[in-house]
Amino acid sequence: MKLAHLTLGLVAGLVLTNLASAQDAHAAVEAINWGKGLGAGLACGLATVGAGIGIGRIGGSAVESIARQPEMANRIFINMILTAALIEGVALFAVVAGFSNFK
Repeated sequence: MKLAHLTLGLVAGLVLTNLASAQDAHAAVEAINWGKGLGAGLACGLATVGAGIGIGRIGGSAVESIARQPEMANRIFINMILTAALIEGVALFAVVAGFSNFK
């Protein structure tokens, strides 16, 4: 995520490197901040989409497993909830880490 911030910030900075005056330097800083914001948004969005896909696959597989072996429904449900909670924790960490360097 820091790499996305850095890359987009550098790209925006390189576009504006030929600027010389103080006003133009302010515009360059604004462009770099814009790139950091875009990187933070992309990082958080990708983390959220990845978590949604993972939890969807877990839920679908759990329902299919319960349909095949109804007597194991309780154990499958507990394992499904535990795994979904771990994925949610990682996704929340990724979102917080994505916005932690954005100022």
